[in-house]
Amino acid sequence: MDVMAAANKLEAEGARVLHMEVGQPGMPVPDHVRVAAEDALASGKLGYTEARGMPILRNALIKHYAEHYGVDVADERIVVTTGSSAGFNLAFLAAFDPGDRVALTAPGYPAYRNILKALGLIPVEIEVGPETRWALTPEHIEKAHAEAPLKGVLVASPANPTGTMMTPEALKDLVEACEAKGIWFISDEIYHGLSYEVQEETALRFSQKAIIINSFSKYYCMTGWRIGWMILPEELVRPVERIAQSLYISAPQLSQIAAAAAFEVKDDLERVKAVYQENRAILLDGLAAAGFDEVMPVDGAFYAYVGVRKFSNDSLDFCKRMLEEISVASTPGADFDPAHGAGYMRFSFAGPTEDIREAMTRLKSWTANF
Repeated sequence: MDVMAAANKLEAEGARVLHMEVGQPGMPVPDHVRVAAEDALASGKLGYTEARGMPILRNALIKHYAEHYGVDVADERIVVTTGSSAGFNLAFLAAFDPGDRVALTAPGYPAYRNILKALGLIPVEIEVGPETRWALTPEHIEKAHAEAPLKGVLVASPANPTGTMMTPEALKDLVEACEAKGIWFISDEIYHGLSYEVQEETALRFSQKAIIINSFSKYYCMTGWRIGWMILPEELVRPVERIAQSLYISAPQLSQIAAAAAFEVKDDLERVKAVYQENRAILLDGLAAAGFDEVMPVDGAFYAYVGVRKFSNDSLDFCKRMLEEISVASTPGADFDPAHGAGYMRFSFAGPTEDIREAMTRLKSWTANF
């Protein structure tokens, strides 16, 4: 966000900044979704809903899991949330007590760590690398759990910032290892739908005790609508429902109506994904041409996590210079990995294709001078 603020300042001064810093779809919500919201708004009949969400949206989610994953989900286990951010708050509050330890990957999404700390929980960041395709393994969990008991493990696949995915076999092994030790497994599936080599797998396939958190923000292009969902083990449904009633009452009804309509526009959303896929190819070719030789596997999402140690030992300074000198905005790695993030940066390729192409042209010319 600091990078985006600096980029906006440059734009206000007349520069043409190419934005590759923020993890937000560059496409608007499909027209059908917008019209559904407009019709609901025109009715003037918006108000509170059930804390678990409107039946029309829960039914759409049941159908989605059956069609996309071949998994049956009971209506009673679905909770609609105010974005995935609310889902994390609710999961952490319902499943853990202050002082509990929760394992995360490093690099990883910084909000996990920040929310856990704000709630008096202890994030246990475990460094991952190429030997495990940047994923946690049962061996990681065994070691961390032996040092002091873990109460939870949180995994995203595809991941932010790397874009890497766990294989179904690796996910199954990790889920089952956690369940065997009585450790809650939280699966952040917010980037599901955005995979480029193989289809993603839900942790629900391997355990009915997994806590699933997802959102309409990424694949569905609905970041500003602040709408997401959870699939919960039966014993957590009522605790989450009570906490949600106290914290949020319910997710916005207007957003719930729009989200239900989003399941009716798969063709539109797949066209958006095709743009990301083209952008991905341009980015990977461009990074190689610019001399970046350390790029994590970009299996999904719309990110590339890139080593900059060939050019700099300080990615914050590198990103600052890149913005100032060639007006390309990217995100330094320090927030994603406090220990080693200074050697990395993240590019988002969710923007317009012509911007990705031009950014790579600028980058190649710029790095040639290093």
